[in-house]
Amino acid sequence: MTSIEDLLKEHPFFRDLNASYIQSIARYGRSIEFAAQETVFREGEDANHFYIILQGKVAINLHGSHRGPITIQTIDSGDIFGWSWLIPPYKWRFNAKAVETTRAIVLDGKSLRAECEKDHRLGYELFKRIAQVISKRLEHARIQVLDVYCEKPLRKTKF
Repeated sequence: MTSIEDLLKEHPFFRDLNASYIQSIARYGRSIEFAAQETVFREGEDANHFYIILQGKVAINLHGSHRGPITIQTIDSGDIFGWSWLIPPYKWRFNAKAVETTRAIVLDGKSLRAECEKDHRLGYELFKRIAQVISKRLEHARIQVLDVYCEKPLRKTKF
């Protein structure tokens, strides 16, 4: 059985991260599996976890009052989700639902946040990486909005 530390070392999000940081982060992790169509979290709930997808797909969505859930992006192996544990007020800003059976590592966000407060270099490294993910997700959302309001779609996005 592969350890959490080894799984993190192999994951693209943690590539080139100092080995001692990976070791620290791994202490707060455990393996988890979500069944197809299982809700991982809901917008507005306390955000106390951080997820690293090993295998499977997760839809990130919002609830549209007249349209039901609106999928913003579908993410899969090699992705992370759930950055709200790091940004006050520590509430989920979206919903997440497994599209298919999904294996992941879940990290205890409260404990990891406390570790980042103790070691600001670790916090900065994680924040830089999460900021890149947020930037990419905003770009996907921007393209979707433009596709909705433009006559001709800009490009196909993965859903």
